[in-house]
Amino acid sequence: MRIKYFYQQFSSHIGIIVVAFLILSLLFSHYVERLVYENKTEELMTYGENILKDIQFSRLRTEQIIYQYENVLIGRNIHFSVFDLNAKILNPSTGKHAPAMKLTEDEWEKITHGETVVVRQDLKRFEQEVSLVALPYIVNGEFIGGILLTSPISGSREMVTDFNQFLIYTILIALSISFLLSLILSRIHVNRIKRIQEATSLVSAGNYNVSVPSSNFDEIGELAEDFNQMVKKLNASMEEIESLENRRRQFMADVSHEMRTPLTTISGVIEGLRSDMIPESEKERGIQLVSKETKRLIRLVNENLDYEKIRSNQVKLFKEEIQLLEAFEIIQEQLESQAADKNNQIMIDVHEEITVYADYDRLIQILINITKNSIQFTQDGTIWLKGRAENRECVIEIEDTGIGINPEDIENIWRRFYKADLSRTTIPYGEFGLGLSIVKKLIDLHDGQVEVTSKIDQGAKFTIRLPLMK
Repeated sequence: MRIKYFYQQFSSHIGIIVVAFLILSLLFSHYVERLVYENKTEELMTYGENILKDIQFSRLRTEQIIYQYENVLIGRNIHFSVFDLNAKILNPSTGKHAPAMKLTEDEWEKITHGETVVVRQDLKRFEQEVSLVALPYIVNGEFIGGILLTSPISGSREMVTDFNQFLIYTILIALSISFLLSLILSRIHVNRIKRIQEATSLVSAGNYNVSVPSSNFDEIGELAEDFNQMVKKLNASMEEIESLENRRRQFMADVSHEMRTPLTTISGVIEGLRSDMIPESEKERGIQLVSKETKRLIRLVNENLDYEKIRSNQVKLFKEEIQLLEAFEIIQEQLESQAADKNNQIMIDVHEEITVYADYDRLIQILINITKNSIQFTQDGTIWLKGRAENRECVIEIEDTGIGINPEDIENIWRRFYKADLSRTTIPYGEFGLGLSIVKKLIDLHDGQVEVTSKIDQGAKFTIRLPLMK
């Protein structure tokens, strides 16, 4: 059977309050009743001790003392009997007001041994319910009699009854207020939990842009804060998943696009050769074209494999101190012909003592990819390779005088297959859009940083910072 949490919360509150009130009221009522009867018996004992003291030390006769006290105590509804060692009543003249001698054997035994007998409530021996006190009269260590005092407890019972009635009214009022407060508090707590439950339902339905009020006041507030943090992480994860999915789709589209052109070319040439549609004088040129497009496909596959290895940290670096001038000269020598094709010059500006702590092969790969990119977007210009030491870092700058990069595209150039200019597909160097993605990953593996500054038609500058070996 399903029971709503609100009713569970409310029932538990009311149940605890009712049980607590019942226990407290019973204990308090018993305490008050005991206190009232104890006060009554203490009053009787006080009067009894005073009477015995006056009988022993007063110059008046015993009958006079008894008569005086009886006139006083009768107004307080207290009756007493003075008796001798044989339990004979000594105040017969006032016997109509005196209680009869109805002590039990045990009580008489206590009296004769000098003990006081106190009975807070007695229902059997007299016509009405009374409180009873019997005090011994001891002279020179011998028991010679005593005094028995009784008082109806009807007044005390009325007092206790009035108190219990007042206590019941108080409990009912307190329970009503507690009922209302429990209703309000239960509703508040349930609403707080319900908000989290509703938000959880939204999250399970795929809505990650939800939030619930949180606080550090109690566990529910902390739960709400944890929920909000969870939703933020889920939202970030879903955005990342969506971004990865988009990149996957874009990757498949880009790879398909990049492979379609060379495969179409290869297929066309092979079909032409097989059907003798290509003249004999053009066959050699066709074979060279197939070879070129095949190498282009191999480069595409190798660059993708290289990128995946770097991205998954499967590349192991072997760092060493490398003379930066030597590395620049290698780049200049390898790319000189490509730069010349676009009437560009590669210039070097670095002191021969400047060194960099890096993996040699991967450093050359970084420099070649960036320099190729600069050559690709520069016509009749200059590409500078610069290096210097600064703040325990080796700073490498590759700057060109080309067409530049749109500032809005700078953050995107590191993305896989990203192309800031559609004309790149017609350029033979770095045509797959993987070079800069590989560069960024390799620099990260070297614990370095790279930044790009550029303006349209004013060239671009790549600044690489690699930490020096301690």
